[in-house]
Order: sequence, then structure tokens, then C-alpha cells
Amino acid sequence: MIYFDICAVIILLMLIFSVFFRKMTVGLTNKLFIALIFVTFATAVSDIFSVIIPYRSGEPAGVLCSTFQYLYFLFRNSMSPVYILYLISLTDTWHRLSKSLVFKLFLTVPYSAILVTLVSNFFTGAVFSFDENGVYTRGPAIPVLYVCSFIYLVTGIGYIIRYKNLFKAEKLLSLCAIFPLTAVSLAIQWVFPDMLVEMFAAAVSLLLIIVTVQRPEELLDSLTGLSKYGAYGVDMKRNFANGKRVGIILVNISNYSSMHAILGFDNLNALLKSIADRFVAINKEEKLRAGLYYLDRGRYRFVVTEKNWDKLEKTADKINTELKQSIIFNRMSLNLIAHVCIAHCPEEITEFETLMAFGNELNEMPYSGRVIRTSEIAKENRFRLTNELDAIIDNAIANRTFEVYYQPIYSIGTDSFISAEALLRLHHDKYGFISPDLFIPAAEKSGAIHKIGELVLEKVCSFIASSEFKELGLQYIEINLSVAQCMQADLADKILQIMKRYGVSSDKINLEITETAASYSQNIMMENLEKLTRAGIEFSLDDYGTGYSNIKSVASLPIKIVKLDKTFVDSENNPRMWTVLKNTIKMLKDMNMHIVVEGVETEGLVKKFTDLNCEYIQGYYYSRPIPESDFVAFMRKHAGEKVK
Repeated sequence: MIYFDICAVIILLMLIFSVFFRKMTVGLTNKLFIALIFVTFATAVSDIFSVIIPYRSGEPAGVLCSTFQYLYFLFRNSMSPVYILYLISLTDTWHRLSKSLVFKLFLTVPYSAILVTLVSNFFTGAVFSFDENGVYTRGPAIPVLYVCSFIYLVTGIGYIIRYKNLFKAEKLLSLCAIFPLTAVSLAIQWVFPDMLVEMFAAAVSLLLIIVTVQRPEELLDSLTGLSKYGAYGVDMKRNFANGKRVGIILVNISNYSSMHAILGFDNLNALLKSIADRFVAINKEEKLRAGLYYLDRGRYRFVVTEKNWDKLEKTADKINTELKQSIIFNRMSLNLIAHVCIAHCPEEITEFETLMAFGNELNEMPYSGRVIRTSEIAKENRFRLTNELDAIIDNAIANRTFEVYYQPIYSIGTDSFISAEALLRLHHDKYGFISPDLFIPAAEKSGAIHKIGELVLEKVCSFIASSEFKELGLQYIEINLSVAQCMQADLADKILQIMKRYGVSSDKINLEITETAASYSQNIMMENLEKLTRAGIEFSLDDYGTGYSNIKSVASLPIKIVKLDKTFVDSENNPRMWTVLKNTIKMLKDMNMHIVVEGVETEGLVKKFTDLNCEYIQGYYYSRPIPESDFVAFMRKHAGEKVK
């Protein structure tokens, strides 16, 4: 029964027509999707001909039938690796693949085994054969092909799960649909060998993908033909999430509104299209291989991979020179005011929101006529930010726009996340993300730190009192206390009052003091610590190893947990420092203190500190600090499962 194969061919022909009609041919992702359609099409056609052409021993028809059978197996077993490559391109994770030998082996070894098995069939008939009566028989090597397909199946599912946060629900379902549909079709063909439904299932899967994932109307600007604002946002979010390094040339036509008033709607659109066409030409001339985007209102973006960073300066200068020249348009001489800027991410711009805000602010900067570098702007912005910081902090307190993020803390003993550190974050409409290293010292200097401390404690206590927190099974939340807070006479009373107001028990809060605070011996601080300790609150010593405290002060304070500073982690390749670290850990363990290692980013470091009998690990290896809603989702995801 080849009817299902014929239906598959019809669907695939429709997809081929749709791809070229909708101009879905530009870019590696589109090309890999086209390759996937053609490989599936070739598989279906080969399957049809291998069935309808009769086998006659010693006659051309027999050779032809065998040829199509070989082609069927070759194309069929090429579909899975091509789909994996499509997923890699869709998630834009080529840069990670290049660093992973294991993943390269998962891609190449099974396909090499498939090719060797098919070639060997010429001599052994181990995959398939025809007897003298033309009866088709599958050989003992068929399981090899199934095992290789299974490896690709597991790899594909794992890849989608690993990067599921990059897709909306409907796109994720469409990308996953190919796996159960293929499995069901193979099961049907196993039970009913004459029902050739496998290619029909594959064609339906590709149809789902083209409807939900491969949608150029979501990605391409109809005016300029460049990728649109939404695509830029998705791609940049993905780059930051994947840690991919990119260089960006930002071009903002700052006098867009004036051009609109002079030219009118249609003529302005024609001008914007001509600029886009010129940018496409420059991209080809300089061999930049950049992703080109048109956002809106005269804003263009070139996104360049790390491989071509050396061409950024020359290309940006060329763009700037051309845009400064007068443009003759409909017999009018026009002068564009264009800000051209080079940014490197994540080195110079570390967060997605900051990048988007920076692009919006570019028009407000004084026009110099030269290419701007973000490193230069950062210095100017920092100067302006420093002057405005007190007002920004006061406004954030008044409007309660400070955010509390949470970074999970992993327990080696239970192989689970048992607590988290609350960390303060501040985003500003003008300056984007403002580092705590900048606003905390300013708040301590102005005295605003006391109000900020109360705000953080209230937000954390509100979270602990929520039903969500109770579901997560966390033992406690760690909250930082600054030196200035520790010197506040009524600190203990205020903390206990807030906890009482929210009904938070003392075992749910762990207060962190820094080595700087520990080096002080003022009576007020000691009274605060003793009063809070009597109330049942436990303390951690943060940033241990940065050089402020001495052993005597550590031993005299009511500390249960010591958090080793990231400087210890960074010294893993220094034998002397590692000796100091091992002896420090032994000393702290002898004092019955638990140890949290901060700043851990690799599995190797997790194992090293596990071998040193440290109790807890905190760092990017498990999670960055994340907003409350994301933290709740993170904890729910890992609830009841082992982390390793």
C-alpha cells in the first residue's frame, strides 16, 4: 500500500512550493529545513519506486528495484541527523557544538555506522536482499539502523528539552511532534508491514513545523525584507541565554521624524527600503555574514558572529561614511543624521534588557558624525549615573522598584536545592541594569541602605509567607546585611517586627554578614547579633577569604555557615592557594561550621569541593540569580528529583 507515501509526496510538494513562494530560503536555518523537506521527499519517492518496480533476477528491473531500496535506506537514515542540525541552527548553538566533542561524536558516529552498514550490504546482504523469486527480505543488520535512529531520537529529544525555554509552547509541541509520530508510524509498520505510513507521519510533522515555527511573516519586515523587531528580540535573548558572543552595529536614523514630515509615508518607505538594500550590499561586499534587522522608525542592526569581529570597524566606518553623504531622492537633496555604534555582547552589554534600552537611547546622544563605541558611552553613562544615583535610589525606594532575585543553593548531602540567597537588583529606564557594586555603596553613604534593607526583608518575608514557598520545600532564605545596617541600634527589633508581621519563623531566615562587618567589634553590632541569635536566627559569614576578617573574629561570632569567596574558586589551578583552601576548610569543619562555596561554574569544581567535604554549592553551574517567579518555576522543576 503506497497510498500513504503518495499522500506524503503531495504534502511535501506543497511544502516545497510554500517555502519558495514565501521566500523562506535565506539563512542557514531555512536552508536546513529545505534540506529536511527534500530528504524526506526523496525517501518517500524511493519507497514508492522500490515497491512498484518489480524485481526480476538478472534483469535491469531487479537492479533498479535494489537501487531504490538502497536510496530509501540512505535518505531515510539521513532524515534524523539533518533534523538535529536543523534544531542546532534553530537554537543558534553552533558555538557550543564546536566545543563539545561528545556531541560531535553523537552526530557523526551513528551516521558513519549507517553508511558502513549500507555499503557492506553490497557484499553481505545483511540489511536487505531479494531471493531468486524477487521476494524482499530484511537482513540481520537492520537493528543497527534502528539503534542509530534511536540515538538520534534521544539526542533530538534531549536537545529540545535542554533549550525548551527558547520556544513558545505551540512551537515546542510542533518540534516534538515528529518523535511520537515517527514512533507510532514505525509501530504500525512493524505490525502491518504493508502499511507504509512512516513518510506520511514525517510529512505531517514537517507541515506542523512550517505552520508554527517556519513562519517568515513573524520574522521578516515586509517593507525592507530584513528581519523585523520581534526576530531581533528573540535572537538577542537566545544569544544571551546561550552565552554566544556577538558584535552588533547599531544604526539609528535620528531625524526619522523630520524625514517623515518632508517625504510623506510612501516616499519615506521607499527611502528606508533603499537604505536596507544598500546595507544588504555592504554585508555582501565586506563578507560580514551578518544577520540584518530593521526594527522600526529608521533603526537597523547588523549582528555579527565572533568569527568576523575583525570586520566590524571597517564596515561601521563604511556605513557611517555613506549615510553622511547627501541623498538625492525624488529630486530632493536630503541629509540623514545617523548614529552608528559598535557593541560587543556580552562583554560590553551584559543583559538583553540593557541592550534594548541602549538601542532606544542612542538617538538621544549628541551627534558627533563618527562611529561610536559602547566602551566610550559606558564611561560617559557611568559619570552621569554616578551624579544621579542618589535620586535614582530614592525614587526606587519610593516606588518600590527594587527587585529581589534568588540564587538557589545546592546541598551535596541531599543532592537537592535546600535554600537560596536573596539578592537585590535595580533596573532603570534610562541606564538599564545598575550593578549592586555601584548602588549599595552609594546607599550606605547616603543612609538609604536602612530603608532598602527593610524593603528587602519585607519582600523576602512576604515570599516565605506565601503558599508557593511552602510547596517548594526550602529550609531557609539567606539575606545580606551591610556594615551600616549592623551598626543600626534598633536593627534587631526591626527585623523581628517584620518577621512577626508576616508570621515568619526564625528558622526560615539566615542572615549574612560580610567579612568587613565581622572585622568590626563595636558593641552595637554585637548586641544586634546576640539578640537575633537568642531569637533563633542563624548567621552566615559571607565573602570569606577576601582578607578583612581574622580567625579570632570568626571564632567569636555566632556563625553557623561560612561562604567561601569566589577568589578561592578562581585559584583552583594555583597549588599553593589550593593547599591554603584545603586547610581552611579543615579548620572551619573542626569549628563545626558548614561551608558554602560561591561562584562555582563547572562540574569539575563541584566534584573538587564535594571531595573536600563542603556541604553546599552556589553558582552559575546550577543557576544565575533569577526573579521570584522564575525561581519558583526552577524549584518546581527540580522538586523531587536528583540534581546530578
